[in-house]
Amino acid sequence: MQLPRVAVAGVHGHGASHVRRVAGLAADGQVELVAVADPVGTATFPDLASLLAATEVDVVVISTPIQTHVPLAELALRAGADVLLEKPPTASLAEFEHLLAVVDETGRACQVGFQVHGSAAARGLADLVADGKLGEVRGIGAVGTWIRTQEYWQRARWAGRRMLDGVAVVDGAVTNAFAHASATALLIDGSGPADQIVSVETELYRANPIEADDTSTVRIRTARGTTILSALTLCAEEPGIEPTIIVHGSDGRAVLRYPSDRLEVTIDGRTTSTQYGREDLLGNLLAHRADPGVPLFAPLAELGGFTRVLEAVRTSPPPTEIEAEFISWQAEGSQRHPVVLDVGKWVGQAAETLSLFSELGAPWSKNLRETEFE
Repeated sequence: MQLPRVAVAGVHGHGASHVRRVAGLAADGQVELVAVADPVGTATFPDLASLLAATEVDVVVISTPIQTHVPLAELALRAGADVLLEKPPTASLAEFEHLLAVVDETGRACQVGFQVHGSAAARGLADLVADGKLGEVRGIGAVGTWIRTQEYWQRARWAGRRMLDGVAVVDGAVTNAFAHASATALLIDGSGPADQIVSVETELYRANPIEADDTSTVRIRTARGTTILSALTLCAEEPGIEPTIIVHGSDGRAVLRYPSDRLEVTIDGRTTSTQYGREDLLGNLLAHRADPGVPLFAPLAELGGFTRVLEAVRTSPPPTEIEAEFISWQAEGSQRHPVVLDVGKWVGQAAETLSLFSELGAPWSKNLRETEFE
């Protein structure tokens, strides 16, 4: 039997992990790694178009700059390949709708690289919510507190940019670094598709000298009546804190630590903590190719809700610069990074109360933008 032929577009940064993953599958005799392409010209082919013209490919993994996702994915889909597309899948809602139409037209599969969608912990929590085991869901809070140094913002021309050469990029805490926060919360709520989003409120701030946000709250209201509040910063006081999703229910509470796939559930005062595993998105895509009855974990259509969040961020005014009196700069050189005063406290309170920074009275908070969807 012919092994699936896999190509990787974009082999630098996170793309290198995709190359290692495909190489591992090839070593196990599950796929054939036929080619790689990278726009900087250091790979087997200088671009995806020449790769597809020269090589027969079944699956293309795309891990290139955000603004190149749609043209490259469309190229691969129209060439008859299935696609694993890194997150965020597109830089605008219009691009998302265009790519979704291409998927429908070609009949090919497009899996988006939201790895947490492959987590048994996340899917199990979604089942608990759907089955009413936590009672009526009052809301879902998402917490993300990381440190990102100047090296992070200097890793590529598009890093920390809203636009680049007149093209939308929409990098930043909400849409890229912590994209899993909103996307996973929507998965848990059963509100992945675009038509499940009623409104999105954004409060975007920055301590770094960048265009994009690095400290923000975003509040989503879904058609199910759920309020989702993501409170995020890349200017935290200390490193190594796991991002979490918190479900506030009338009969219980659940906390998902999504990088480690650990789920804590409290019902009737009793807490259980369970370590879950995670299934690989490429493996899931290959299983879907072999048997279409196997559902994709992160099909493009199920990320429409997240893309509406991204669209709200894209169309918001530029992030408000946090005043210097509320920032402490740490380290030197490429490791230099800002710490926003008491940001961990404000992020935690926001996720617990489902409140925006300005509603809590965070001293550096000023602006609010709401986007409603019909």
